Amino acid sequence: MDILASKLREVLPIFRSKRAQLLEQFGDNVVANVTVEQIIGGMRGVPSVLCDTSSVSPSEGLRIRNIPILDLTGATPEEIFYLLATGERPNDEEKRALSSLLVSNAQLPEEVLAVLKVMHHHAHPMAMLSAGLLAMEHHSEFRRAYEEGVAKDRLWEFALSDCIRLLSTITGIAAAIYRLKFRDGTLIEPDSALDWSSNYAKMLGVSDDPAWADLVRLYLVLHSDHEGGNVSAFTGITVASALSDPYYAVSAALNGLAGPLHGLANQECLAFILDIRERYRGVPSVDQIRELCWERLRSGQVIPGYGHAVLRVTDPRFTAFYQFAEQYKLDNDCISIAKRLYEVVPEVLREHGKAKNPYPNVDAISGSLLYDFGMTEYTFYTVMFGVSRALGICAQVLFHRMIGSPILRPKSVTLDELKTIAEQSTINV
Repeated sequence: MDILASKLREVLPIFRSKRAQLLEQFGDNVVANVTVEQIIGGMRGVPSVLCDTSSVSPSEGLRIRNIPILDLTGATPEEIFYLLATGERPNDEEKRALSSLLVSNAQLPEEVLAVLKVMHHHAHPMAMLSAGLLAMEHHSEFRRAYEEGVAKDRLWEFALSDCIRLLSTITGIAAAIYRLKFRDGTLIEPDSALDWSSNYAKMLGVSDDPAWADLVRLYLVLHSDHEGGNVSAFTGITVASALSDPYYAVSAALNGLAGPLHGLANQECLAFILDIRERYRGVPSVDQIRELCWERLRSGQVIPGYGHAVLRVTDPRFTAFYQFAEQYKLDNDCISIAKRLYEVVPEVLREHGKAKNPYPNVDAISGSLLYDFGMTEYTFYTVMFGVSRALGICAQVLFHRMIGSPILRPKSVTLDELKTIAEQSTINV
């Protein structure tokens, strides 16, 4: 951890100086007007969350530290975490050191394994993942440091220790969930000679195909971060802003990710594709897909995997997965249906005219790739998402501790108060 901590100490003055200068020079400046619709509509589009790790542009998509995600598809998750945390890509020595740290605690403590064994008969895999992280909380160096009175401007060092251990263990927790719930219960031992994603792919035991390990690597990279306003990231940084340790924060964030309007969407997309395969007993024609889409739209249903809260273009993460399927010549029915949907759905949605974004998001194809390699248990897909998103949430929590962000506490209003404010603003106009 010394190499990463050393780099963070190097960039720490830069992060803190930028924050201090912004407050000093522009602290009283107004950056946005908020409408009644935005308040009632879940704060959509209201710029109110600080996130330095990544950004999402409607016209371009995800950037990690201002690097387009499509320029990072060859990276490892270790490189991505280093980039998220420090703002710089690691050299070979830094990458090897971080990789070694991230596989060092993949072996699960007995008390965590005991929790998973008790839960696996009845619990959803995401509930198991969240509980597994909470079972690790007693290892928190951050909580111990706070209780011992360590100065607040040094707490980030202990948050870093927690983040490294959490990320090191989460792959073991996820793999154990998969083996206990969907396979014979036999756990596959971690291999410290492998990097983080390769070790995770091995412990899952889904496939020995090298392309499987490459898919897991790509999956972890593409889902790692997506700015700070999505449900999981916002939940994580809100919980951490109360100086709850990273185990509490990431566990809470993953509970948000488990929602069908957020991370659970990937399994819903695959279920949709499997229903299409069953209905047409294989891959339907273009005309059949078009007919199906109109049938759904006329009945008030959506097309799973299409549209996005922010994006107004094809999600570049979808593009990366699509290119992966082309590279490895993957052509099972699910992938063929996903491709055919991409051929038809945007045109139908544009003709329909009600969708703000007719293009696919990452969920439209990600599950079909996992399914192709034999991970057919799609209730586990959000766990795959969660392992990846832990990278970004840890990096965001770490950033806020480094710059000393205060507790998040936005002002809420009642419906009557909001009506009064709106009426007053109308009079003033």
